[in-house]
Amino acid sequence: MKKLIVATRNRHKFMEMKDSLKGVGWELLPVFELKGAPEVIEDGQTLEENSLKKAREISLFSGHPSLSDDTGLFVDALDGAPGIFAARFAGENCSYKDNIDKLLSLLKDTPQGKRGAIFRTVITVYFPTGEILQKMGEVEGIITREPRGIGGFGYDPVFLPKGFNEVFSEMKLEDKNKISHRGKAILKIRESLERKARGEV
Repeated sequence: MKKLIVATRNRHKFMEMKDSLKGVGWELLPVFELKGAPEVIEDGQTLEENSLKKAREISLFSGHPSLSDDTGLFVDALDGAPGIFAARFAGENCSYKDNIDKLLSLLKDTPQGKRGAIFRTVITVYFPTGEILQKMGEVEGIITREPRGIGGFGYDPVFLPKGFNEVFSEMKLEDKNKISHRGKAILKIRESLERKARGEV
């Protein structure tokens, strides 16, 4: 089975993507198990740039195709912040809780009807030949007033997707993957990966 390096050091993300890509025909290996793999600096101005940079650098290092994602949270009341800086919203080396605490603090006086947000993910697969696959997925929702649930990671405890009564951290992984930003992006790229696994162009 051909190897596909998943260029994330976030173990939660890796498990989520591994679940979404079950049966795709590739052996998924996380970059954190790749000895000597470089730490990619995410200095792009867009999700597309950061996702591509991570996938390209890990592919060139490993000699295998590499899949990477970059995710942003765009909150209406904060003029789109934290945006592409969602993972380090509260500063470098911050925790998930630090980010959530900062977000809820900034929104403490924002009424329920003004707490809209969009989660957006760009998935890139970079092949050693230079071929690139890139797809985007997004989901609308609102930011709750306090964290809920015990699952998930990142902003999952405070993101309530539109049309649902459970925040992401209250959902089973397989249910979240059906509707989430990352799950939608992976679904769009899955067919191409299956064709590649079968040796089709």
